[in-house]
Amino acid sequence: MIGGLFIYNHKGEVLISRVYRDDIGRNAVDAFRVNVIHARQQVRSPVTNIARTSFFHVKRSNIWLAAVTKQNVNAAMVFEFLYKMCDVMTAYFGKISEENIKNNFVLIYELLDEILDFGYPQNSETGALKTFITQQGIKGQLQTKEEQSQITSQVTGQIGWRREGIKYRRNELFLDVLESVNLLMSPQGQVLSAHVSGRVVMKSYLSGMPECKFGMNDKIVIDKQGKGGASDDAGKSDLGGGSGKQSIAIDDCTFHQCVRLSKFDSERSISFIPPDGEYELMRYRTTKDIILPFRVIPLVREVGRTKLEVKVVIKSNFKPSLLAQKIEVRIPTPLNTSGVQVICMKGKAKYKASENAIVWKIKRMAGMKESQISAEIELLPTNDKKKWARPPISMNFEVPFAPSGLKVRYLKVFESKLNYSDHDVIKWVRYIGRSGIYETRC
Repeated sequence: MIGGLFIYNHKGEVLISRVYRDDIGRNAVDAFRVNVIHARQQVRSPVTNIARTSFFHVKRSNIWLAAVTKQNVNAAMVFEFLYKMCDVMTAYFGKISEENIKNNFVLIYELLDEILDFGYPQNSETGALKTFITQQGIKGQLQTKEEQSQITSQVTGQIGWRREGIKYRRNELFLDVLESVNLLMSPQGQVLSAHVSGRVVMKSYLSGMPECKFGMNDKIVIDKQGKGGASDDAGKSDLGGGSGKQSIAIDDCTFHQCVRLSKFDSERSISFIPPDGEYELMRYRTTKDIILPFRVIPLVREVGRTKLEVKVVIKSNFKPSLLAQKIEVRIPTPLNTSGVQVICMKGKAKYKASENAIVWKIKRMAGMKESQISAEIELLPTNDKKKWARPPISMNFEVPFAPSGLKVRYLKVFESKLNYSDHDVIKWVRYIGRSGIYETRC
């Protein structure tokens, strides 16, 4: 499948090189360096074809990972492998940087030998890899036969993401609902497009081989229960915060391999044996009935050809008891701006000439409040007859609820072999909503 894998630094120097097929030569390394890394124009496409050779690349800070092949391969599978490789390296030595790759190059080669076999991805589950590949190298000779058989059953068995015999003094489960809300709004306040991309990230520190059951306010489940097909979980109190919405319609979702998909298809219940430590349980996307945390009301008035008056009002649209944090509003200015005078009620505002924008920052803002900023922009005379395009006003923020309205209805843990029950497990649930591309036209 994959003919070779190369890791480059920002200069185009090869840090890691592994060739799996004879049809990939040294010239492939140089071709990617010249045509992608050192290209005069920025290469936007993650797939580049050079002389009948396909290069699939991802970039992490100043490091390039490139998979090379001359065959007609499944592009989605190659990118899934590259992203998984990034996750594995991050789990082993933290941030992917040139220094970390140079310090751990032996470890990376050991990981590649285990993950890829003749160019075909094999086992890429971090939990399984960590049982026999450590920072010091491969643990082989020092292990007993019993430990080696456990590794073999984990790698080749049905539950490759979790080993047996895990024990903790305190059983804990952390669940984070992380959402990114994207919006494009017209100057009149009409929503042109809006969607929420969400992730459910879990950290599990549980003994034994527990079975977990996770339920949310999915519209299909709520409708079923309303018609009398109620499960024993109906009527349970919600865990954590969230919004007051009864149910949400999920457009599409993907799950970690530990989730039993057959149960989700038939019962819409998320049942799984969790990996040990941190992992992403599911991803989802919603487009209906989104709670927009902020409304931006812009007013731009041109005073002749040398002056602009801008007034922007932001209104928070959530419960007064909640606090939004890290609020930043970017108001674009014309290229021929000579000076800016800013007056804001709350926070700090500054004109950044290098970015052609007024940046307004507010540390915290409670729900159902509003704040405004006024600015007078002086313009230099110009011969350009083209009118200013008026780029949209963008906004960044963080709120302690899920803008999609998703709620964790229940989170249960069952362990039959060890004598601890669901009530003995300490559970933590947190909701974080962040801005994605949150723009209002002006």
